[in-house]
Order: sequence, then C-alpha cells, then structure tokens
Amino acid sequence: AQSVKPRIDAREQLPRDKLNPPTPSIYLESKRDAFSPVLLQFCTDPKNPITVIRGLAGSLRLNLGLFSTKTLVEASGEHAVEVRTQVQQPSDQNWDLSGTRQVWPCESSRSHTTIAKYAQYQASSFQESLQVRGHGGDMLGTLTGRGGDTGPPDQKSHQIIKFGTNIDLSDAKRWKPQLQELLKLPAFMRVSSTGNMLSHVGHTILGMNTVQLYMKVPGSRTPGHQENNNFCSVNINIGPGDCEWFAVHEHYWETISAFCDRHGVDYLTGSWWPILEDLYRSNIPVYRFVQRPGDLVWINAGTVHWVQATGWCNNIAWNVGPLTAYQYQLALERYEWNEVKNVKSIVPMIHVSWNVARTVKISDPDLYKMIKYCLLQSIKHCQVQRESLVRAGKKIAYQGRVKDEPAYYCNECDVEVFNILFVTSETGGRNTYLVHCEGCARRRAGGLAGVIVLEQYKTEELMQIYDAHLGTPVWALSPPRCPQGGGAELSPPPSR
Repeated sequence: AQSVKPRIDAREQLPRDKLNPPTPSIYLESKRDAFSPVLLQFCTDPKNPITVIRGLAGSLRLNLGLFSTKTLVEASGEHAVEVRTQVQQPSDQNWDLSGTRQVWPCESSRSHTTIAKYAQYQASSFQESLQVRGHGGDMLGTLTGRGGDTGPPDQKSHQIIKFGTNIDLSDAKRWKPQLQELLKLPAFMRVSSTGNMLSHVGHTILGMNTVQLYMKVPGSRTPGHQENNNFCSVNINIGPGDCEWFAVHEHYWETISAFCDRHGVDYLTGSWWPILEDLYRSNIPVYRFVQRPGDLVWINAGTVHWVQATGWCNNIAWNVGPLTAYQYQLALERYEWNEVKNVKSIVPMIHVSWNVARTVKISDPDLYKMIKYCLLQSIKHCQVQRESLVRAGKKIAYQGRVKDEPAYYCNECDVEVFNILFVTSETGGRNTYLVHCEGCARRRAGGLAGVIVLEQYKTEELMQIYDAHLGTPVWALSPPRCPQGGGAELSPPPSR
C-alpha cells in the first residue's frame, strides 16, 4: 500500500531500439555541478536505474593516482587479494566450456594472492598483449583503448585470465591518503555521511560501508547481481583502461531470477551472465555503456548489473543507502526475500531502522511512514515474544547493548535477531556463546532447556524512541497554511 516504485508497463512490446535505451549520463564541468542538489535527485530517481557521471574525477580534482597499481604496491604490497580465474571472452557472450553454445552460468574458481603478485601478473599480461599484437605501440594509448584494438582475443582461444577482486581498503591508517581523497566527493556519494543508512549500522560491513578495490585485465568479469539488500552503489574507474557495463531496472529482477532457475544457477548466490537475446525476447530493456577512467557509475537501488573490463584497469566501489523511500522499500523487500530463500541479509535492517529513527530527522513523508510501520511491527513482535516467554515461566535477563556492539544473526539460519536473543553455551577449548532465533532455539530444545534468553532493550525504551522520533512528523510541526490561499498562516495553539 505504501509502495513508491515507478509504474512500468511491461506488457507493451518494445521495438528493438527501445530495448537498448541510452544510459542516463551527466557531464560535469565544475565542482559546483558535482555538488548540485539536482545531481542527487537525478541519481536517486527511481526511473533512472543507473547513471554514468562523466568527468567527475577531473571536476573534483580527484587524485586517481593514489589508487594506481604502482601506488598500491608501494603502500601495502603484501595486502591480500581474492583472485577469480575466468575464461576470457567477448562481453556480450558467455560460452560453455566446450565453446559450442551460450549459457547463463558463469564459471570462475577462487584463490588468493597479494597486491604485489597480482600487480606483476597485470603488468606481464599487458606486455604479452603487446608482443602478441606484434608492435610496441603507445603503452598508454593501448591501455586506455585509444591505441588500436584492445578487445579480448577470439573466444575459441579459451585464454585463461585472473581477476583481482574484493581487496579490502577499510584500514583507515594503512589507506589514509586514499580514503581522505574520497572525502572530496559530494556527501551523498561518500563512504560515510549522516544521510547514508549504512553509516547508521554501527559496525563495519566490508565492501558496503568500506571501500573495496578491483584490479583487472581485459575480460575480467563481475557477474550479474543486485547489490546486497538492494542498496545503491558507487563505482569509480581508476583506469587506465575502460570497463563495459550492462544494467537492467529493478522492475525486471524476477524475470531474470526465473531465467537463472531455468538454467540451474542460483539468482542470489550463484554466478551468472545473462544471454542478451533472452532478455530482449522477454521485452527487457538493457542499458549498455563504457565507463572510462575518471567516470563514476551510480547504481541505483535494486538495479541488476554485470560488468567486464575491456582494458587493464583498477576500480574502487562501495555501497550507500540514501534516505529515500524507494531505497528503504527495496532494502526491506530484499530483506524479506532473503529470509524466504535462507540467504543472510548482510544489512541488519531492523537494527538499522531503529538507529536511523534515533539519530536522523526524517523529512520525506513516504520514508517516515515506512520506517514508522517497520518499527511498529518490530515492537509488536518483541512484545508478543516477551509475553509468550513470561507466560511459559522462562526467565528473561536484561543485558543492554554497549557501544559499537554488532547486530546479531541466528547461528543456524542466519536471520537477524533483534532485541530478544536466545543464547546457548558451547563448551570447547573455551566457552563460546551462540545466538539463535526463537524458532531455531526451540528446534534445539522444545522447552528452551539450556537456552539463556537475553533482552537488549526494555519495551519502554523502544516505545520512548518510537514516540520521541516518530510520534509527530517533522512537517506537522509547522503551522498549516490558511485554506483561503491568501498566504496568511494560522496561529499555532498556545503551549500547555
């Protein structure tokens, strides 16, 4: 009833040119353009699934050299890199291992190395490509795609490549110059800001409210996905080469999920690369564009996307959660769907919702209504749970939360456990305490024998937060306008 999703008529058969729509793009010429509120509105507009912001690095004078391979090796050459071994192939194709037919599953094996070792591989890969092409050429020109053909070799060669992914740049001491440079970005794009839901989690979620780095050679693939809990994402190409992007509006995710099911790959946790013709036949528009060095790509909430490097490059990325009703709705929908599919929600949405209500004045009426409804259901759930336990004679011990304490998840089913924790003690080398949801705790012991029940908030505490922050909406505090439309305002009621 409170949905703010845009209405998209998927029944109307689109002509082929409408199935490849132009990608929403903004060309920045100055720092003032980057900080314009119009940019925030454009990027977070539910009708724009993805936005490429050209020239961002130049207009903000970002020093991308801080994220170059050379600088990374000098800063921390022994830093861990996750490696994905893949078969190099054209970006709009995905062949099976025999090379006879196109498929959805996108295979890659995982291993680990260091920044220094991957840098060596990245450099030698480039040198080999120059020898294969039979010319020295202009190195920078070739790297950026301006020095002739830099596309991947013929698919039939089955060349194996290695993609350096998920490199953690969360250490504020080790990566201080890099993280400080990103403070030049507009507030809504920053890793941390008051208007970012992920800044109200209260603990680190690697790659979401911290920066991750990707080191690539041509053909390196990030397979199809939506971001964790449908959060927005920021991705900057450091260069010197390009990346090619494909994106589909959130509206079509269920159709794509059905394709994954038919092709035997899990939509939420598997690795897949869509066959474009399948999408076109299903009347699904696909945005396709090139991200050049210095370009920032804003992935809006819930957008399905997949990416392939066409040159040698590095990228940095992180998630953001703008305080909009569209973002909040999609995050909660995915939170619910993850629970149905037994997939962990990386963002503890109930915990985040309470923290946002406690610390931020919500000015968007739609978002206000959604958060209020969510918290109302949360209080109700806690109260019903509590009364049931008390009736059964189960003792509930109060143990208030401490600063920076993380949110809890069930040790069995990975569902978020808010406020009332069902704890068991496991004896091993030392006593370890495991948190469970009520369902899993009862499956272990029907009468909750051997289970300690902890309560982190008194019901009165939750009610006080709810009343103090969601009792009267911000816009209701200003006196209403005179109905005659003359601009006069009614006097506020006298204070009691």
